[in-house]
Amino acid sequence: MNSSSRRLLAAVSLSTAVAVAGTACSSGDGTTSAKSADGGTYTIWDPYPQFDRSSAWTKLLEGCGSEAGVKIKRTAFDTSDLTNKALLAAQQDNSADVLIVDNPVVSTLAEAGVLTTTDDNKLDTSKADPNLLAAGQSGGKTYGTPIGANTLALYYNKDVLKAAGVDIASVKDWESLTAALEKVKKAGKKGITFSAIGTEEGSFQFLPWFWGSGAKLTELDSAQGVAAVSLWTDWLRKGYAPNSVINNTQTTSWQEFASGDYAFAENGTWQLANAEKAGFEYGVLPIPASGGGNAAAPTGGEFVTVPVQGDTGRYATTRKLVSCLTSAENLYDTDTTLSYVAPTSEVQDKQIAENAELKPWVEAVKAAKGRTSDDLGTKYPKISEQLWKAVQSALSGSKSPEDALSAAQDAVK
Repeated sequence: MNSSSRRLLAAVSLSTAVAVAGTACSSGDGTTSAKSADGGTYTIWDPYPQFDRSSAWTKLLEGCGSEAGVKIKRTAFDTSDLTNKALLAAQQDNSADVLIVDNPVVSTLAEAGVLTTTDDNKLDTSKADPNLLAAGQSGGKTYGTPIGANTLALYYNKDVLKAAGVDIASVKDWESLTAALEKVKKAGKKGITFSAIGTEEGSFQFLPWFWGSGAKLTELDSAQGVAAVSLWTDWLRKGYAPNSVINNTQTTSWQEFASGDYAFAENGTWQLANAEKAGFEYGVLPIPASGGGNAAAPTGGEFVTVPVQGDTGRYATTRKLVSCLTSAENLYDTDTTLSYVAPTSEVQDKQIAENAELKPWVEAVKAAKGRTSDDLGTKYPKISEQLWKAVQSALSGSKSPEDALSAAQDAVK
């Protein structure tokens, strides 16, 4: 057994241990076999079970297949189930030709030997924004290309801020944001809501403040990291944020903001449709860094990857399929459907031209950062777990920010 096989079997064992039961949607024959007996059929696995055979997404995949002269067999899985299926399929030399996965998963699959590099498959990634492409890089190699990105920013209620005498243009850093929250509270309204739940969602929401302080995930207990945890802790202590944030998911946090009582909510592009239905005027502000400017927020969104195939002759057609899916024209249509910001400046400019309200989101995505960037790869999940535990400990008052982060750093080591 070679080292790649050993890595793959280890990854399969770990993944299966946390596997969740899920039902796949397929535009093919309903099976989860990656290969078809028909050599003219290419398989695509994606994490979009919400899109059925009649959807624009499925029609796009089939159109790219027609353009490449092949048939497409598409199967959709729940995001977590997709990772498990991809690892098991690779073990059986039965991988899909095209695999679309959540960006933090790329490093896991790459380390397990499941994916080809762009040097191997000759994918052109030159137009992708470097900060977004970094989420698919590990060990100096690139595995796939982003299909779109979302991230976090601050939604704000214009009516609440107006009543409190807050000019949104004055909010440029942590100090001015905290001053705005103080005014809002004095005016009898509520300040800011976010998700600090003890899961990856909590880390996802905390990262803009952590990175915005200048902290690094390799040094959780730095003075900058302590400042970020102290910011949230002080907001709770002063009543600028509710105690409910400790258990809030991003959905329940949004529901609090949608009540109309809060000045700010940290949330993502996926809430844009709900924001339009909220019944009050809102705006969007990139999350400020400690000393000003935009903080790096973590990127969400998927990568289009090419798994290793026993039959290397399939790669040429696979490359045509991926190039079609990630072309400027198709990225615009896809990212509109998925409420994503495009991964290239060319398409981002088109999105803003069509909808000016996307401008702050494009700015946020341009400042964003992959969770597995800085070559963290598969180290990230362990670091993230300790980070959310530290935030929970500090917000609950069971530990000081310093002690919570010190314990987190010790656990990571």
